[in-house]
Amino acid sequence: MTVELCPVDPNSFANTDEARTKHLELHMAVDFDRETLSGTATLELELAEGATKVVLDSSHFDIHTVFLLETEDKAVPLKYTVHAREEPFGSPIVIELPAPAKGTDATAKIRIAYATTSGCTGGQFLKPSQTEGKQHGYFLTQCQAIHARSLFPVQDTPSLKLTYAASITVPAPLRALMSALRTGESTSADGKHRTYTFKQPTSIPSYLLAIAVGNIEGIEVGPRTTVFAEPEVVAAAAAEFADTERIIATAEKLVGPYDWGRYDILVLPSSFPYGGMENPCLTFVTPTLLAGDKSLVDVIVHELAHSWAGNLVTAQNWMHFHLNEGWTVFLERKIMAELHGEAHRHFSARIGFKALKESVDLFGHDHPYTCLCPKLHGVDPDDSFSSIPYEKGFSLLFYLEQLLGTESFAAFTRAYFKNFAGRSINTDDFTKFLFDFYEHYFGEEKTELLKQVDWNAWLRKPGMPIVENQYDDSLARVCIDLADRWDASRNVDVADLSKDFSATDISSFSAMQTVVFLETLDLKENLPHSHLAKLDELYSLTASRNCEIRFRWHMIALRANYTAIYPEVAQFLSEVGRMKYVRPLFRLLSAAEGGRDLALATFAQVRDGLHPICVRQVTKDLGL
Repeated sequence: MTVELCPVDPNSFANTDEARTKHLELHMAVDFDRETLSGTATLELELAEGATKVVLDSSHFDIHTVFLLETEDKAVPLKYTVHAREEPFGSPIVIELPAPAKGTDATAKIRIAYATTSGCTGGQFLKPSQTEGKQHGYFLTQCQAIHARSLFPVQDTPSLKLTYAASITVPAPLRALMSALRTGESTSADGKHRTYTFKQPTSIPSYLLAIAVGNIEGIEVGPRTTVFAEPEVVAAAAAEFADTERIIATAEKLVGPYDWGRYDILVLPSSFPYGGMENPCLTFVTPTLLAGDKSLVDVIVHELAHSWAGNLVTAQNWMHFHLNEGWTVFLERKIMAELHGEAHRHFSARIGFKALKESVDLFGHDHPYTCLCPKLHGVDPDDSFSSIPYEKGFSLLFYLEQLLGTESFAAFTRAYFKNFAGRSINTDDFTKFLFDFYEHYFGEEKTELLKQVDWNAWLRKPGMPIVENQYDDSLARVCIDLADRWDASRNVDVADLSKDFSATDISSFSAMQTVVFLETLDLKENLPHSHLAKLDELYSLTASRNCEIRFRWHMIALRANYTAIYPEVAQFLSEVGRMKYVRPLFRLLSAAEGGRDLALATFAQVRDGLHPICVRQVTKDLGL
């Protein structure tokens, strides 16, 4: 028997037309010896009249019992079937209700006892040697896009939102944190275990469920923010993110009140595969942001912006992911403009446009994944992940802002997030509200402009955006000019380069200006190896602590088959797990002259320390 897919999400089996989870209660224990989570998940569901079953998503975990809780004291066992696995979406669990649901307000409370297994893709256990302190293990989760189903028996679709409460028991002296408000902690009588309790009163999609367990300490940096990390890095992390409250207040001025209570930050071990993850109340971030000079805190601005775009207003399914990420990048850059000036917004947009072009070139300009609304039927959403929903989504919103006017679009932005708060929507919902808003408040002049937009091309045609936005280049011009000078020097004898170039060329640059210089240079014909050596000597690129600079420098050197950089690339790949860096560098090292064997050897060495999501993608990238 084949289980039907969710009526509004081709990446889930949840029967949301019959049953919808409204609240989840978790009681879990984390076992570092067995590398499992075990306990109970209790789902409170609303049932459609006549509903006979509840279909949940699952992936690689063992179910022990399923009960219907009729009262606090009475539990009735339920028949259930774990169907055969259907890649890449897992094994649907079909739970039979004892009788068809009656009335329009029918509910059910179902408790499932279960345990995760070694096949869990949403969680990662780290050995002590993989942490900063080297004394304790660490556990972290990453549920986006469809990995919550490997940790919890849930309706794993962003079309549905739920509140949750949880207790997490861990070995002492470790601490547990979740994407929720902290409500208490206790220690067992024998002192061997600690239990932490949480509640999330604001409804969220399942991919925002998150747990971290480790030797974690926190430093308060503002009235709403504690920065958590391992003791060895917590002071540096707190210093890096000391300005968080100012960023929150700036965002509130632009979009409206911050609805989540706390905005805490957790700096994870290096295997975390993303720059950040917008888990409510507790943003997860990569340690690659700890540059020592606050030059990479834009990622925090991005994750904070998700508190409205993605977390408060959520894409109904992964085909509308641009509603999460395009809006988040747009808000991120508006916040940066408020903090640092409009020129910084345009500067960031130029960087983003290059990333967009690289993604489109990588997929191919006719590839369906380059559409703003790609079709993902039968597809693992992770396979479509790229900068496209971020930057093509931003391009559309920036284009609309320029078309309709900055002030009116600011009013629309606030109205959009207020109107759809707490809901999951699709692109048609967005465009309808856009037209309705402008027709109601601004009349025919603006709606006529909207009618002239080629919506089909923007949303459903592959390739680059049909309109190339124009961005201010005042901050970028000096970077571009320096790259042009290096490009023009390729035939100059290396002994004469010091006459034209010196370390002072970039001494006044911001870190991101150095990034733009390197990105611009990367677009040009490869420089001779002698010139690359001089470039590194003058600008200390290999020695940089800034991962964005190291990454761009390695890209340039690998494309030029500059063998002197190969060991440095391998070393960098052993230090970081962020896919933004790991995947392109493994691809380029593998393709570089004489680099394939080193790429394979390095991957074999580091793969056990990488997140399962990252391992799977790099395996595909290397053709293994």
